[in-house]
Amino acid sequence: MDSYVIQMNGNDSLPSVLDVHVNIGGRSSGQGKMKGRKARWNVRPSDMSNKTFNPIRAIVDNMKVKPNPNKTVISLSIGDPTVFGNLPTDPEVTQAMKDALDSGKYNGYAPSIGYLSSREEVASYYHCAEAPLEAKDVILTSGCSQAIELCLAVLVNPGQNILVPRPGFSLYRTLAESMGIEVKLYNLLPEKSWEIDLKHMESLIDEKTACLVVNNPSNPCGSVFSKRHLQKILAVAERQCVPILADEIYGDMVFSDHKYEPLATLSTNVPILSCGGLAKRWLVPGWRLGWILIHDRRDIFGNEIRDGLVKLSQRILGPCTIVQGALKSILQRTPQEFYQDTLSFLKSNADLCYGALAAIPGLQPVRPSGAMYLMVGIEMDHFPEFKNDVEFTERLVAEQSVHCLPATCFEYPNFFRVVITVPEVMMLEACSRIQEFCEQYYHCAEGSQEECDK
Repeated sequence: MDSYVIQMNGNDSLPSVLDVHVNIGGRSSGQGKMKGRKARWNVRPSDMSNKTFNPIRAIVDNMKVKPNPNKTVISLSIGDPTVFGNLPTDPEVTQAMKDALDSGKYNGYAPSIGYLSSREEVASYYHCAEAPLEAKDVILTSGCSQAIELCLAVLVNPGQNILVPRPGFSLYRTLAESMGIEVKLYNLLPEKSWEIDLKHMESLIDEKTACLVVNNPSNPCGSVFSKRHLQKILAVAERQCVPILADEIYGDMVFSDHKYEPLATLSTNVPILSCGGLAKRWLVPGWRLGWILIHDRRDIFGNEIRDGLVKLSQRILGPCTIVQGALKSILQRTPQEFYQDTLSFLKSNADLCYGALAAIPGLQPVRPSGAMYLMVGIEMDHFPEFKNDVEFTERLVAEQSVHCLPATCFEYPNFFRVVITVPEVMMLEACSRIQEFCEQYYHCAEGSQEECDK
């Protein structure tokens, strides 16, 4: 056996000399055998992979139904605004990417938390007197999904729990359970435009609760919380001393009759990790550039949480450098008209869809206030042909070629979610087909014949 001595420099926690023995060519004295171990192949998936479960994929992939071949497929199920080509990003955004690429400056590795100049731009963009930000308060990530993952990983240990909205984005559960974190679901109230049931939420908090997840504006609900309601949420968090993970990827994507309030602007006492990114507001989800904004004016997170986020970011060495290079121009040069036009289109489609579905017996849509979604309740008593929302949406695909996500995907049965980013003509056609489908299967519930005769 040959022996090598390797000098280690620059780390006081390691010995200065590491004696490494490398077996080259020959057999060691143990002759390749470990005491008590019988060599055999036994490659198994990790516990983490076995615990990873995506409810949307589990439900949608198990739908064996095929669309009606006589009708063009209309997909109202995919939360990607680029799918139909009717919502392109602004030319300034694409030009910024071209310029960053042509510059040749962004082909190498960046710091794992992002270029300092890029983090300064994000801090400047979101800075306000109520919630000041500096570059040190910004971590750039590979999309908002990674931002959420890093926040959970830094705040929560296996065996602890987090509070998550129901209905809510399925990724929270997918990420948490893969890490051995328990998920507790607090209710949203459709009759109150999906406000949080605050009493129910607070009742779930115990000594193992490490984080409260608040999604505003909401996927899948399209709801936007009022300032007053956000203040009540913060009061619970402050009273119970629970930090907040604010999923604000749809921040500023609210319709003209509502106002978006960044959660951190309303509290100086509750530490908040706000997650956002380019995906939705700038209509480039595939570019995978997100961020974490650290709001900690009482120094409750302190250096430990900040240092923890830096360490965790080093696992994949940060997001795409070319997008980082384009970030300054994207944030500074995108015209206000682009944002306004996008929101105007979404509101028009939301109003159209809500009005059409509200007129259909057996359906109860909840009017959205922002984001890209609308939730629709199914009065299952009037549709005895179907056991639940999954069967309802399966048959809708099979007969009308209209894809909607059953809200069981979001832990909320007997609703379905509609994505409102499709072209207007497709939205009109989809609503017409949904009406035809419902009229075919609608039955008067027992004891309600008078209502049906009207």
